Amino acid sequence: MTMRFFVEQALSADLVFDLPTGAARHAQVRRVQPGDALVLFDGAGSDWTATVLAVTRNGVRVQVGPGLPVARELTPEVTVALAMPANERMDTLVEKATELGVAAVQPLLAARSVLRLAGERAERKRAHWQAIAQAACEQCGRARVPVVAPVRELGDWLRAPPEGERWLLSLAPDAAAPAVPAGPRLVTLSGPEGGFTAEEEATARAAGFRAVALGPRVLRADTAPLAVLGWLGLTGGPKVG
Repeated sequence: MTMRFFVEQALSADLVFDLPTGAARHAQVRRVQPGDALVLFDGAGSDWTATVLAVTRNGVRVQVGPGLPVARELTPEVTVALAMPANERMDTLVEKATELGVAAVQPLLAARSVLRLAGERAERKRAHWQAIAQAACEQCGRARVPVVAPVRELGDWLRAPPEGERWLLSLAPDAAAPAVPAGPRLVTLSGPEGGFTAEEEATARAAGFRAVALGPRVLRADTAPLAVLGWLGLTGGPKVG
């Protein structure tokens, strides 16, 4: 199988450059040789063929070939907003959501959040999660990398949530079964391990989120949005455009 790498610089046919350090190290471990074929992508929606020109102790030089448009994105475009789960569960959420087609991930701080991040530590975590999304795209074949947004306080974020249909993933008695969204964008919101407070849920509803149930079982905070993404991927989503 041809090796596939994400690069942060814009790609174009005939461009000659050195692979970034991480990709070069991976290619060297796989013992690439001059003349070998690679696939590169820069997150803009296309794969690019590339040929290895030289392999040295310090790097791997490649020449970019033709672009290959890739159509592997989920419809509708989904933003997953959630109160961050603790330990490594957020890492897994970002990885699996990327594989399932998420467009953006919004980490949130809620009243009952176990994981509390702020300042430099929050930015380090965001960069870590963004790298996980990039690696997941390399593996699953997506040519667009989801955006992992900076950590936000729930109340602050709810003052101006993203446009689109808004679902509050909820166990409330009035929560309705999901229906395939009619429009091109969906925003899902789910709480921490202990759930949202009554005040937080009321604020979310006031911001246009409607309660949606995902069946009779109680799903973990990081499982619920993955269930939505998997369901949308299988149903095919709305016909847009």
